[in-house]
Amino acid sequence: MAGSAVAGSATARAGGASVTAGPTLAVVAREAGVSVPTASKVVNGREDVAPETRRRVTEALDRLGYVRRPRFDTAKAPGLVDLVVHSLDSSWSGAVLHGVEEAAHEAGLEVVVSAGLTRTRAGRPERGWLDKLTARGSSGVLFNLAELSPAQYAWLDHHRIPYVMIDPAHEPPPGAVSVGAANWQGGVTATEHLLTLGHEQVAVITGHRRTMCGSARVAGYRSALASAGVRPHAEYVRHAGFDEATARLRMLELLDLSEPPTAVFVCSDRMALGVYTALAERGLRVPDDISVVGFDDLPEARWVTPALTTIRQPLSEMAAAGLRLLVRMMQGERPEGTRTELSTRLVRRASTAARPTGTGA
Repeated sequence: MAGSAVAGSATARAGGASVTAGPTLAVVAREAGVSVPTASKVVNGREDVAPETRRRVTEALDRLGYVRRPRFDTAKAPGLVDLVVHSLDSSWSGAVLHGVEEAAHEAGLEVVVSAGLTRTRAGRPERGWLDKLTARGSSGVLFNLAELSPAQYAWLDHHRIPYVMIDPAHEPPPGAVSVGAANWQGGVTATEHLLTLGHEQVAVITGHRRTMCGSARVAGYRSALASAGVRPHAEYVRHAGFDEATARLRMLELLDLSEPPTAVFVCSDRMALGVYTALAERGLRVPDDISVVGFDDLPEARWVTPALTTIRQPLSEMAAAGLRLLVRMMQGERPEGTRTELSTRLVRRASTAARPTGTGA
């Protein structure tokens, strides 16, 4: 016989020498007390396996030394990676796609783009998506603005699928690799710019209450006020969920205060468009009556009138950096640090000016 089963292992002849492979899947299934199809589901990363069953199979795999096929072989490039974005209907996603596309071309990788998976409850990819990931043989995943459940993080780690978070919405678990912008410094820079122009009544419109980027930008705003000795106003901090229509409402609320601001730092360019709408409804001019600073430097910042002063966030560069980190992880390397931050900078245009004389807005 060319080969025979020996203690649950496969033995073959190659050049006159015996080469013993690892145990067969049938042996693993018997050891774990499950069927071969169930063991196969665990090995191939299927989600539809009970946690206790998955644990037994995994322990049997480790105990018997079952060797899983590497997901990425540099000798067989190009490989396949997944990019998960919130949607494709924004210039934000366009910038991310551009960065990933360039870096993937350099690495000889193919990219599958999945959009809308984060629109489910809590912004998490829908159940079953991870099954599709393994079915198409993806070697790694880039998540943009996504929030995963603890079980999904554990699933990726369990199946040794490397992943990188681009601008994660919330703090990822320990050890997870992420790429983002210097949001705190961006908040400081935006606020200092307005303070330098003589504004002391500076408001901020941010995103959701517990997002990483929004919280960091507001922290930078508060730090800049404190450094300048300017008393903060609690009513000047408004949350709009990074939504343009909600930002319009929050700006109207600020204008209705007994002491409205003379300047506003808006934590995204899209929300700044809503602020522009609110000011126009009240007959106020930018920047003659009120100065506005955005964040992102999306194309919309150049298209609006007056052109928006904003904090440039290097979205394409962040995406490219994330892809390069993912490639290193797919090749078995481990980045020195889990968080990479790219610098932000002020892009001054026409939406900011010296504080108007006389009363506030």
